[in-house]
Amino acid sequence: MLMMLGAVQLGVAAACVVVLVPMGMAGWHLSRNKMLFFSGALFISLAICVHLIPYFPSIPDFVTSVSSVVVFEPRTSCINLVNDISWKVNPQNASSRLHNNATHDLDLYDKRWGWSDSHKLKACDFQKLSRPDASDLLNGSWVIVAGDSQARLFALSLLTLVLGSDSQRMDSVRADLFKRHSDYSIFVDEIGMKMDFVWAPYVVNLTNLTTEYKTQNSCPDVMVMGAGLWDMLHFNNASHYELALRMLKTKVVSLLPLSTELAMNEPVVGSSSHLFWLGMPVLINGMLNTEEKRDKMSDAMWHAYDRALGDSKLLRQTGGPLLLLDSQSLTWNCGPHCTSDGMHYDGAIYEAAVQIMLNTLLIESHQRL
Repeated sequence: MLMMLGAVQLGVAAACVVVLVPMGMAGWHLSRNKMLFFSGALFISLAICVHLIPYFPSIPDFVTSVSSVVVFEPRTSCINLVNDISWKVNPQNASSRLHNNATHDLDLYDKRWGWSDSHKLKACDFQKLSRPDASDLLNGSWVIVAGDSQARLFALSLLTLVLGSDSQRMDSVRADLFKRHSDYSIFVDEIGMKMDFVWAPYVVNLTNLTTEYKTQNSCPDVMVMGAGLWDMLHFNNASHYELALRMLKTKVVSLLPLSTELAMNEPVVGSSSHLFWLGMPVLINGMLNTEEKRDKMSDAMWHAYDRALGDSKLLRQTGGPLLLLDSQSLTWNCGPHCTSDGMHYDGAIYEAAVQIMLNTLLIESHQRL
């Protein structure tokens, strides 16, 4: 930098000697004629520029140097932070237990969550969306939730938010949604939203579903998918799981109207679809309710499956098409008081996952304005 400044100073001195002195004298003689004086001044300015340009970076280099400095893109950064949830889990007092009719162990604890209190997160202005806000955001949308029991609980939480305090309607939804190993569909007339839950406990089921949408030339506005627990229990092979995820990634990319080049952590340009992967929860081995689960779904196997997900390049963080709803982080931070069987968690977990999805939708929607 200092050498560059020295060169510039030398160039200025040379310009003064070679150009300014003789041209200044000529300008003084020409000053009696305004037109000639103006022409002389213009010529002097051009001459200075010609002498000094070699000592400065070229315009393309300058633009490149500036663009290399501006690396912080707020919205992309906020998508990276949207899973950063903290929890406060405290025992309920006696009056609260009586008021809430707490009979289950999960009901004995008050669970409150929120985005972590940091400067970066405050700048993102994440919010717990109310029913009207969520309804506005999802108005006229086709939402697909596909996967295992975790996805089913996510779908229930989403419908609980959208349908609100209509307890009779929610009782009906819950009864139909939780029919064992079945699909479910609902149309919310008030906002024109259609939600389909598709029972897909294995990754191959998700791949087949994506292939079907490709064949029909249709793509949902929002798609949340996730599978792994059944594979871990019944196949218990992380390499097999990674291969299945790679095949799913190929099918998802082919479904979207965009190039196969997906920028890491960037929105999926050229597509109106928003795609999410619902990650596996932390498994608390000692709380699993069968010997087979405790044997096959060990901590070591869980971590092997988690690595397989990363190695598959399915997630946006690794250049894939799906944004992560980080159930691992949510369940780890909430802890054992948030689950009764070490696998299925309290509704607050899935409520937080829904809000993470909605805030991501807000961010990505703004990016397309």
